Amino acid sequence: MDPVLLNDWHVVARSADIKLGTLTKARLLDIDLVMWRNSDGQIQVWQDRCPHRSIRLSEGQIVNDTVVCSYHGLVFDKVGHCISAPAHPDYKPPKQACVKTFKAQEKHELVYASLGEPVVDIPAFPEWKDPSYRLCLCGPYPCHTSGLRAIENFLDVSHFPFVHSGTLGDSSQTAVEDYTVSVDNEGVALHNVRVWQPDPDGQGQGEFVIYNYRVFRPLTAYFRKETLTGNCLSILFHVTPVAEEECVGWMWIAMNYAHDIPIEAMEQFQNRLISEDFVLLASHNPKHLPLNMQMEFHLPCDRGSLAYRKWLKQLGLSYGAINPSL
Repeated sequence: MDPVLLNDWHVVARSADIKLGTLTKARLLDIDLVMWRNSDGQIQVWQDRCPHRSIRLSEGQIVNDTVVCSYHGLVFDKVGHCISAPAHPDYKPPKQACVKTFKAQEKHELVYASLGEPVVDIPAFPEWKDPSYRLCLCGPYPCHTSGLRAIENFLDVSHFPFVHSGTLGDSSQTAVEDYTVSVDNEGVALHNVRVWQPDPDGQGQGEFVIYNYRVFRPLTAYFRKETLTGNCLSILFHVTPVAEEECVGWMWIAMNYAHDIPIEAMEQFQNRLISEDFVLLASHNPKHLPLNMQMEFHLPCDRGSLAYRKWLKQLGLSYGAINPSL
């Protein structure tokens, strides 16, 4: 297991989708998970496997703050210990008769899980508590490619005129101006990425906008887009590594303008953009992201994705990547 991603936080569900009395399935890093909420309101994230005969616990049921396996009726308390085996009413299960449990927490109305020991906190969303911004949660967005490819696409503005023509880009304005990149203890940052957009804030007029990106973790990125009039749109993008070539995207969008636009319209617009991206992302060959800088050639405007790849290689990341140093 890749220690970089193992010891990180990943989104596995919306908080609202984990309800009392319900077992919910997910998958993370090729591990099947089952999630449920106990009577204290806390989220439990377990391996979806009964330790007795390896049946999926998600096929069972919740009874009085316990999970009951559908196969032999074994009962597991809220910390995963087996407390009852109906075939032997007086039997006291041994300590090793327990489900593998994982760390979980809720933030930004999302459920985050870690299969290891998280080394950093979940990144903050700067606009989260700013009352001048409207918030919209979009996703889940499944895609058959490495999650690293999805993050790299998020950093790429040169595809806008071709993949998102008429919305994020204009086929008559394809040039990408120079911008700067920095790498520090908080990840990779792209500064002052200037892009022409046909109608960046719904005013019906094209103009140049400025993007500033930050990659906090290998699969968590953020950008803030500002127009000349001071309108701002920010996105916090999480990509869940379901498998090496399968991922799920989740987006929090914040806007300090166009407050009359219904949330449903904001979500539909984002759904359109993501579908345009993910159709192409699924066509990658290879789907793994190459960390050998010679495997794919690069344009000057790719300096952001190059810095991202070099940073991943320095971290020693291997899951979903082609890393020649490992």
